[in-house]
Amino acid sequence: MTRLVNCVKLGIETEGLDTPPFPGPKGQEIFEKISKQAWKEWLAKQTILINEGKLASFDPKAREFLAEERTKFLFEDNNEMPEGYVPPKG
Repeated sequence: MTRLVNCVKLGIETEGLDTPPFPGPKGQEIFEKISKQAWKEWLAKQTILINEGKLASFDPKAREFLAEERTKFLFEDNNEMPEGYVPPKG
């Protein structure tokens, strides 16, 4: 059975994640308040941030930056793109 959540990012009731995306309180909060669609949108944005910023997943500063950007994107309705980002054509 599909689990529904009131997605704080999209402002609608829609399908929730199947499991928390990672352990801990923040992962649980995302599980309870963010939809599959919004999480998918975050993963796409995260990929842009990693590529544009040439971030390394093992770098603690990069991980902290991504955590801050994730909170902004999912909970604060902030979808600013990195400086100089040009979306792909087509």
